[in-house]
Amino acid sequence: MSDSLSTTPEAPHPAHTPGVSIRHARAKGEPRFPDGPKADPAGSHFERRIRSFQPRRSRVTAGQADALQRLWPAWGFDVDGRRVLDLAAFFGNDRPVVLEIGFGMGETTAAMAAADPATNILAVDVHTPGQGHLLNLADRLGLDNVRVGNGDAIILLREMLVPDALDGLRVYFPDPWPKKRHHKRRLIQPDFLTLAATRLRPGAVVHCATDWEPYAEQMLEVLTAHPAFENTQADGGFAPRPAFRPVTRFEGQGLDKGHVVNDLLFRRVPHDERAGHRARDSM
Repeated sequence: MSDSLSTTPEAPHPAHTPGVSIRHARAKGEPRFPDGPKADPAGSHFERRIRSFQPRRSRVTAGQADALQRLWPAWGFDVDGRRVLDLAAFFGNDRPVVLEIGFGMGETTAAMAAADPATNILAVDVHTPGQGHLLNLADRLGLDNVRVGNGDAIILLREMLVPDALDGLRVYFPDPWPKKRHHKRRLIQPDFLTLAATRLRPGAVVHCATDWEPYAEQMLEVLTAHPAFENTQADGGFAPRPAFRPVTRFEGQGLDKGHVVNDLLFRRVPHDERAGHRARDSM
């Protein structure tokens, strides 16, 4: 039996009216979405660690619920850490794959997928309404290059992807965890970058964006210091916002309040270049 995920639902879905919920009254203990995302996909299978996210189970609209019920079996997966994804089989092609961690409501993900159909996007989040909304957007826009993951991106990287599986990594507006005692929860840390580097092909680009300036400075410091990455900017600083990254509604609100948005674009250094850098540094 193959470990790859099927892109075909096991059974046809009944006819539905768009925008009308197909949910039913649940008995006590019955899963919210029987064929959809699990509340805690990895469960206690893996060791406890400091998490960089807070699971959010806010209200799911009728349209989002319909999308989860109809599309999750084909386009969604739980990050349970118990199998290795065959990305070519999952997407049905061998196009480059970019991992996006934390996509919110999915508007940016869908817009970028529509603008670049030759790139597959593996989008991971823990926000159920956002998962449903992104699936709905992908369906309405006729996108075949978006797959939605539910769960912890660390488990996905560590347990479910093979080395050099990814052609890029996007982390847009992650939780800044502004209180000093919570800084250890920030995603962009040396250990995370070391793990991500093993799954990124040489030349792959890590693209981060944040409107929290202290976090932006930390991102720049950590990425600059990591031997697996190099800044694409000759001056070693932040990058101008690239035209391919849309301005999100959240970002627009921040800009209206005077927030400064910083983009960082770092390239995964080939192994031989890393060895050369270490040799020069030791001289």
